[in-house]
Amino acid sequence: MPDETLATAYLMYFLLPVWLLAGFADWLCHRRSGISTTTGIKETLIHLLMLLEIAVPLLAAMFLQVNALIFLLMLVAFVLHELTALWDVSYAVTLRKVTPLEQHVHSFLEMIPLMGLSVIALLHWQALLSLFGLGNTPAEFSLHWKAHPLPIGYLAGVFGAMVLLAILPYLEELLRDWRDRRRARAGEPAFVRALERS
Repeated sequence: MPDETLATAYLMYFLLPVWLLAGFADWLCHRRSGISTTTGIKETLIHLLMLLEIAVPLLAAMFLQVNALIFLLMLVAFVLHELTALWDVSYAVTLRKVTPLEQHVHSFLEMIPLMGLSVIALLHWQALLSLFGLGNTPAEFSLHWKAHPLPIGYLAGVFGAMVLLAILPYLEELLRDWRDRRRARAGEPAFVRALERS
């Protein structure tokens, strides 16, 4: 079905790359705002939690057959991600400047998971309806590998991009937070740490 192929390509080659680039842009905003000397480790741990909240359903959709259980996982993860995002910004604005650019990047990071979920819902409409006791098929709450796995080359590219654009940057942020907190406790002046960031 051409429409199904197009929707799948949209997910794989547009939405997912844009989400990864938005996450990297958010890391750049954090670095520029001096997160390691303001909100520090706590905010970075919240960022890593949000990454995990999206990564789990994303990996499930990439490797497992989409059914009622996978939709339940995706819906719960989306709600948790939104609540965590609200917690993140509510905490961040009390200790550092969250610029209009960073807020705009956040809008991508919040809406892209919903866009992805909506496209997956269109591709697996009966499975979504079954979660609510509707539609023509009973709800299935079991795990099965995809009948048609994603290409190995694509998976390798995605995981490489995840490591480069999401995992390593936020681990670097955590390391920078820890280092600057240790320096602050040792009495190193803040302007020295600020010069190192520039």
